[in-house]
Amino acid sequence: MPSALVVGYDPHSIPGVDSAAHRGALDAELARFGEHGIDAAMTLVVFDETAEPTLVASLTERPWDVVVVGGGIRKAEQLFLLFEQIVNLIRRHAPQAAIAFNTSGGDSVEAAQRWL
Repeated sequence: MPSALVVGYDPHSIPGVDSAAHRGALDAELARFGEHGIDAAMTLVVFDETAEPTLVASLTERPWDVVVVGGGIRKAEQLFLLFEQIVNLIRRHAPQAAIAFNTSGGDSVEAAQRWL
C-alpha cells in the first residue's frame, strides 16, 4: 500500500480561524486517503522552534512514498521561510519521497496520487 505524509499548518495557531472546523476538514481529507488505498498520516506544524523536530520525527518515522505540503504553508507570504525549511527537510530526511502540493485541504489525495 502506498504511503503519504501530509504536512500542514496547525489551525490552532491561526488567529481568527475556527480551528475545530478546520481540523475536522483536515481529518476528513485524511480519511479519504484510506478510501483510495493510501496509508496516510498528517503532521501539523507551527512556525516556531518546534517545526523542525516535529517534521523530522514524522519524516523519519517510515519511508514515505510522497509528502504533500499544504497550501496554507505555501500560500502565506509570512510562512515563506517555513515552506523553504520544510522542502529542504523533506529532501534531507525523506529523499525517496516525491513532493506534492495541494491547492486546498480538500485535494490532498489528488495531489498525492499525481506522484504515486
